[in-house]
Amino acid sequence: MNVLIVGSIGLDTIETPFGVQKDILGGSGVHASVSCSFFSPTALVGLAGEDFPQEYVDFLTGKGVSTQGLIRQKGARTFRWSGYYEYDMNQAHTRDTQLNALARFNPVLSGEQKKMPYVFMANLDPEIQLKVLDQLDSPKLVAADTMDFWINGKRDALVEVVKRVDLMLLNEGEIRQFMQTPNIPLAARKMIELGAKAVVVKKGEHGALFFNSRHFFAVPSYPQESFKDPTGAGDSFAGGLIGYLGKSNDLGEANIRKALVCGSVMASFNIEDFSLGRLKTLTHKEIHNRFGEFKKFCHFDELTADLAV
Repeated sequence: MNVLIVGSIGLDTIETPFGVQKDILGGSGVHASVSCSFFSPTALVGLAGEDFPQEYVDFLTGKGVSTQGLIRQKGARTFRWSGYYEYDMNQAHTRDTQLNALARFNPVLSGEQKKMPYVFMANLDPEIQLKVLDQLDSPKLVAADTMDFWINGKRDALVEVVKRVDLMLLNEGEIRQFMQTPNIPLAARKMIELGAKAVVVKKGEHGALFFNSRHFFAVPSYPQESFKDPTGAGDSFAGGLIGYLGKSNDLGEANIRKALVCGSVMASFNIEDFSLGRLKTLTHKEIHNRFGEFKKFCHFDELTADLAV
């Protein structure tokens, strides 16, 4: 296995302008690991309840995701999230959150998992993320995600996570909130000064921004016409990003840019159906073709006209 993903495993009830789905497969770890598996051998570590359907486990293993680290806790129910989206699908509205088994999540990595070179800690309690970091054995790259709930409730622990990871992923509202500035480039610089080697700011339908101490890169989103459910798009982005890095084993600047586009490609497929419906049928050829489309619509030539007045 190349990539270790630690994150939530859940059952979602989601309403969008395009329909309602109940108790569908969800969770940050699930979306990220399935996306990642299209590029790299992937291991998922997470905790579910005894009610977690076997068909979902079979789906994950069928996609090549190692589920040895997926634990079903006896007597507990699986994490559940219920929410809805209006026509502004960048904004999720939560109806109900039940932590259930996730409240008892205390990941203990196997010897093989500790040695995996690429690690993504999906949106989790930063104290759990610190426990994962303490168990890792010299990884090449560690990335982490978070959310406003942890920024508000466990800021000190989250600061310690930022100090110890190579790449932080946040959405634009979260990085503004965490770094206490409305200016995204300034917020990214402050986060790098705090300790992260690089920062990715996810902007939903407006793409993503990458910052390190020397460079800046912007990747667009795909101009999507088929759009049913944005849940898990950010996690699919992260999975595609770290999956490509794990596949290529190249952390050079040019390759990171390609990895970011791979992340945007995977997010664009994720939103085409509820849950992981689109990723069930997705092929490598479709990924390759859409990457080519990104390359075409992002390309432009140098100026040739003399602009002097």
